[in-house]
Amino acid sequence: MTPETLERAVEALLFAAAGPLSAAELAYRLPEGVDVGQALASLKARYAGRGVALEVINDRWQFRTAADLGYLMVEEREEPRRLSKAALETLAIIAYHQPVTRAEIESVRGVGLSRGTLDVLHEMNLIRLRGRRRTPGRPVTYGTTETFLEQFSLPSLADLPGVAEMRAAGLLDLNVPADFMVPDPSSGQVLEDAAMLEDMEEVEFAQDFFEAK
Repeated sequence: MTPETLERAVEALLFAAAGPLSAAELAYRLPEGVDVGQALASLKARYAGRGVALEVINDRWQFRTAADLGYLMVEEREEPRRLSKAALETLAIIAYHQPVTRAEIESVRGVGLSRGTLDVLHEMNLIRLRGRRRTPGRPVTYGTTETFLEQFSLPSLADLPGVAEMRAAGLLDLNVPADFMVPDPSSGQVLEDAAMLEDMEEVEFAQDFFEAK
């Protein structure tokens, strides 16, 4: 398969797919040994500046409408559900501290979570239940979803804004302590925390979630 033929094949697969595809999923449908990564890179360059762009979210590829043309789709898109300030704060804490328990969220915010805040984020598929912490009481932990990355146009959790970006955007006080740190959810600490989680059946997840309300 020539590079041109491979690029056309990958293009066809991405256009026909019902959702994003990983490089491995693309390779599974193609002859063994082809360079899918090179084909994706070529396609991404070829579609740069076009009406649709090839984007990668969480290592999965998909053609999406160019960001500056989104206004043309307004009649075909649902009005986004607005989140309250409390919900946005909770979502930010989960994004940066995941996997995190309800008690840890309340500790970071300094106030208790109002009833239904986690429910709203869960219903919008912005957060998911990660597992039980291997600590007394086995509390349930929360993390973000792929939908969260898509909604905020983040290729991965590593692309969440850091201290400098937040300060430049006016989201942080300029007088914050010099040693102030923003957690990195893509760091090894998250992987270490994940190792402390205990998997649960989905049914048990749902039962605990609704009983907690």
